[in-house]
Amino acid sequence: MRTGRPAKASTIYKVSIHNNGGRRYASTQPYTVDETGKKHYTHKHWGIVDDDMRFHPNSTYFYASLEERRKLIFPSEWDLSEIETLSGTGRRGAVEYAGGDLDRMYGPTWFLDNVAKATGLLDDLQKVFGGNLATAQDVLTLAYYLFLDNRTYAHIEKWQREVKTPSVHTLTSSSITRLAQGVTEQNKMDLFRCRAARMGREELCAVDTTSISTYGFHLVDIRWGHNKEHLPLRQTVEVVVYSLTSHMPIYYKELPGNMPDSRTVELILTELEHAGFKNLTLITDQGYESMKNLETCIAKGQKLITSVKCGQGEPLKAIKSIDLSTGVPEGMTFSKETGLFYKQYDLDYQVRGNGDHVIKADRLRLNLYYDIHKRADDLARVQMAIANQTEVLQAVMEAGKPVPKEDRDTFRKENNFMKIAFWKSGKLRSYEVDKEAVKKATLTSGFFASKTLGLDLTPIEAKGNYGMRDEQEKTFMMQKGPLGEDRLRVCTESSKHGRMFICFVALILASYVRHVRDTKEELRDNFHSTESILEEMRKIRCIEHDGHRKFITPFVGDQTIICDAFGFEIPEGCRPTYTSR
Repeated sequence: MRTGRPAKASTIYKVSIHNNGGRRYASTQPYTVDETGKKHYTHKHWGIVDDDMRFHPNSTYFYASLEERRKLIFPSEWDLSEIETLSGTGRRGAVEYAGGDLDRMYGPTWFLDNVAKATGLLDDLQKVFGGNLATAQDVLTLAYYLFLDNRTYAHIEKWQREVKTPSVHTLTSSSITRLAQGVTEQNKMDLFRCRAARMGREELCAVDTTSISTYGFHLVDIRWGHNKEHLPLRQTVEVVVYSLTSHMPIYYKELPGNMPDSRTVELILTELEHAGFKNLTLITDQGYESMKNLETCIAKGQKLITSVKCGQGEPLKAIKSIDLSTGVPEGMTFSKETGLFYKQYDLDYQVRGNGDHVIKADRLRLNLYYDIHKRADDLARVQMAIANQTEVLQAVMEAGKPVPKEDRDTFRKENNFMKIAFWKSGKLRSYEVDKEAVKKATLTSGFFASKTLGLDLTPIEAKGNYGMRDEQEKTFMMQKGPLGEDRLRVCTESSKHGRMFICFVALILASYVRHVRDTKEELRDNFHSTESILEEMRKIRCIEHDGHRKFITPFVGDQTIICDAFGFEIPEGCRPTYTSR
């Protein structure tokens, strides 16, 4: 039986006109083969073709990889000049503008364009998306919008008419959805690898999580959990690793809303290793404290500074050995710089490796601190808690209202300084002060502790490094404040992943601006926040008249202070001073 001539491999990349709904689409016809061997063709639209045979690319074309674009075979008679114009692949130089008369705000986006270049973010995004500059510019535009306008993306199309942005085309709801849903795990990991290549060695990195409320009811990760904003919304959890050395976020991970911090350390360490981050010192709070996490860090040789609870284990043992009969802790050293007493203990700890191999903890140390003022406050809080709990329990007993069986454990935790007994009916039978609980709270009052692993730090140095993690908290405040990402307004997994990727890009930009502002005296004196810096830049405009070169309005006053502080070169002819030619 004779068979037909086999189709050329390039046939599926030939572009032709597909007339549909009165429009002429530039279309290819990819196909799928079912189990019977029958081909099923579909149309993939790359843009439209006007009556002059001029091709106008759409977002499908822009978000395609460069490799996929190069495979497209266009008819020779088509005018493809708009591809070069929009994608920035044409010759650069003093070209005339052709696109209608426009007068748009440009200062904030010009400023953030320079931030993206200074942080290497523009180059990294272009690498992440396979050299596709248009996609990188669209991601930056969406990140700028979070930073500058703090509204939903439903308004971005109107915003682009008022503000000159990096995007070479208008971002519609459908194109934003397509872009967000097109962000893959590969893109995310590639961005981490690019950021890792820009980091130095031995960087201090804070690890923490934040809950993000969501309006979506079908996301995999949503749980009721414990909403930190006390909102009646389901939530997911986001963990962010923030470099305290470069002052920018370097990693993020989306997790279920009921995931405790102590269960995430091994996952974080594995992904940081896969992304190419090496020789980092991680700083974590008490939420990450567990025997499993400590042994994981020992086995991996991970350097660590972590806060630990004083009411158990080695810290409690050390506290019990300290004599406070004279009012000051005997055997502890006093630091006049911090007003704290401190003492360091070497700890011996081993974990089993593969087979009979035993791994000894490298420089595992306990740092114990004592604060006289904190002790007074802690003791006062204990007495206040006892008084409040007594009032609550007395009111419950007088009311005779039963406590449901499933709520009794929570009830006891809320009244933790009391011994409580119930009748079978659930009514409160008796209560009294739990002397052991009070004794333990009194014993640990004024004390706090940390552990270090793989580091040669004094207790005061360890405390200083741990205190730097306040920057991490500021990052979360920025994410939920100026960036407006305290609510997720997505309903699909792919959209959620894409939105978090864009938010992470915005966090890098915002963190850099905040850090420079905090370290430059001239910026601190003139601008009370990063938002006020951007507000000052809003007065700068870009004016584009058809058939003429575009021009930017002059930089004056505080605008020059901002540019000089950040090291950004003011465009030619825009400085307030004139130099004779």
